[in-house]
Amino acid sequence: MATPAPAHGYTEDSIKSLDWREHIRLRPGMYIGKLGDGSLPEDGIYVLLKEVLDNCIDEHVMGFGNTIEISITEDQTVTVRDYGRGIPLGKLMECAAQINTGAKYDSEVFKRSVGLNGVGIKAVNALSEFFEIQAIREKQTRSIEFSQGLVVYDMGKPKACDEPDGTRIAFRADAESFAEDTHFRLDFVREMLRFYAWLNPGLTIILNGEKFKSKDGLMDLIRAKLTEEPQYPIIHLEGKDVEVAFTHGTGYGEEYYSFVNGQHTTQGGTHLAAFREAIVQECREFFKKQYDPADVRGSIIAAVSVKVQEPVFESQTKTKLGSTHMEPNGRNLRGHITSVIAAQLDNFLHKHADIAKSLQEKINSNEKERKEISGIQKAARENARKAKVCNKKLRDCRVHFDTKDKRRDDSTLFITEGDSASGSITKSRDVETQAVFSLRGKPLNCFGLTRKVVYENEEFYLLANALQIEEDLEELRFNRVVLATDADVDGMHIRLLMITYFLQFFPELVRKGHLYILQTPLFRVRNKRETYYCYSDEERQRAIHRCGKSAEITRFKGLGEISPDEFKHFIGPHMRLEPVTMPEQKSIKEMLTFYMGKNTPERQTYIVENLRIEEELEFKGEAKSEELAEAA
Repeated sequence: MATPAPAHGYTEDSIKSLDWREHIRLRPGMYIGKLGDGSLPEDGIYVLLKEVLDNCIDEHVMGFGNTIEISITEDQTVTVRDYGRGIPLGKLMECAAQINTGAKYDSEVFKRSVGLNGVGIKAVNALSEFFEIQAIREKQTRSIEFSQGLVVYDMGKPKACDEPDGTRIAFRADAESFAEDTHFRLDFVREMLRFYAWLNPGLTIILNGEKFKSKDGLMDLIRAKLTEEPQYPIIHLEGKDVEVAFTHGTGYGEEYYSFVNGQHTTQGGTHLAAFREAIVQECREFFKKQYDPADVRGSIIAAVSVKVQEPVFESQTKTKLGSTHMEPNGRNLRGHITSVIAAQLDNFLHKHADIAKSLQEKINSNEKERKEISGIQKAARENARKAKVCNKKLRDCRVHFDTKDKRRDDSTLFITEGDSASGSITKSRDVETQAVFSLRGKPLNCFGLTRKVVYENEEFYLLANALQIEEDLEELRFNRVVLATDADVDGMHIRLLMITYFLQFFPELVRKGHLYILQTPLFRVRNKRETYYCYSDEERQRAIHRCGKSAEITRFKGLGEISPDEFKHFIGPHMRLEPVTMPEQKSIKEMLTFYMGKNTPERQTYIVENLRIEEELEFKGEAKSEELAEAA
């Protein structure tokens, strides 16, 4: 009897082994998350920079080097120079190009390190078209240059050098792995460096000549992030391997900044859960009342930093702590943090009766407001429960962010204006990961209103219910909330009203980077052979130049004008999304007062100075287009 052929060509030849650089280049997402083009702070190029900086920070924490110098040039070449001990010259090649090699396996040398797997620098090396590593130790130096992880030049034997000890790494992201227009946004880099400075008082970081330094650490962080006057002076607590700083504001939501060994864990983890538990526990015990957790934590802004030996993160990008113990076979992490914070806070409140009184007044105020809206909330929930059966405004998808589905990060809710726009998106969307919520005309301007409006306004409540953000972001159903409005005055107004809604009542949705604006094409330029979709007048002019005199130009003024067959390209894997971010050094209250409050002379002057007439712009664009067509 003949031996059957292997099914579907699955043979011994199908099994492949990759070397370290091949694996990193084939599966970069495992090492640096999503590649991106640098337009979002979580894009991969910032992870490359962070991997280099983490090693410099670890040196500083161990007591070696108080200055880190960074330069980013116009061609996006990054150079990072620290003044630590410098990599041992004889191990330079292994540290740069041999996976799972490093000094941090020795817990006596690096007791509280972030990078423990010997992977970070190798990932930077493999994903850079240019990578150079240089170490200086005891008047000797050695350097090696790579491209895509392959050696281009090796100095070999060390040479004499008069520079101070330390390490210098330069790299430029590889165009084959990243998009051609990938670039660093210096605002994102500055924010990263501020956190490093806040977590390491006494460290000076210099970016292209600009200095970042902190004296009071976490207290400086809270001061910088406060968007209004706090309800009471910042409370700062320190215990063994645990440090926290917090206060309460007057807005809604909870705002946290959590860190492990100086690493900004943007998705929290064990340590943040322990802090949230501890503050509720202590307030209940100190004030002798079983407060609701939401009343204790409402409007809080806090920073939590812990030191953990051999931390366990949930991914290579280290955004969420998964450790359960302070060190291998040691103290329970959650229990230790909870007990330290509770004890320190108890001592603090006994010593500062005025602050304790202000804290209790804030908790009582939260409780009063919650009880005032409880009746409205109950009715709204009942209506929402009924609406889930017949609500035609929400067209849901199958995969959600609060599940363990591998596609959860792709879960998207498009918020559209009217049925015509939602119709195009609904017919074009991926029903697995994309949902649509259709607004009925212009939503209410909720600036200055209390949270009661979230429950009294049916549309607002149904939206909050669809997102599952009524209490907090723990059960958020969609990773991306996308405002998909027309590119006209009415569309812009609706967009602004919705941003106001989220900033006013759910600011954490914006802070955590979940809110976006969908960029859709303004023009279609085509001839018989090719079609171009243009998102700006400059793109339109280039398209006309390519298509020549026979170019047919269509101006899209509303999403409903774009056919579903065309629309699927604009909400597919390469859709253009602009993140809604919190502006630096500006409070939510100040910003919303300016844009959404009553007209003031200041705002009128701003409008006049920035007024742009669409017809005039189109006329100028058409004239320029005719010139280009003639040239073609």
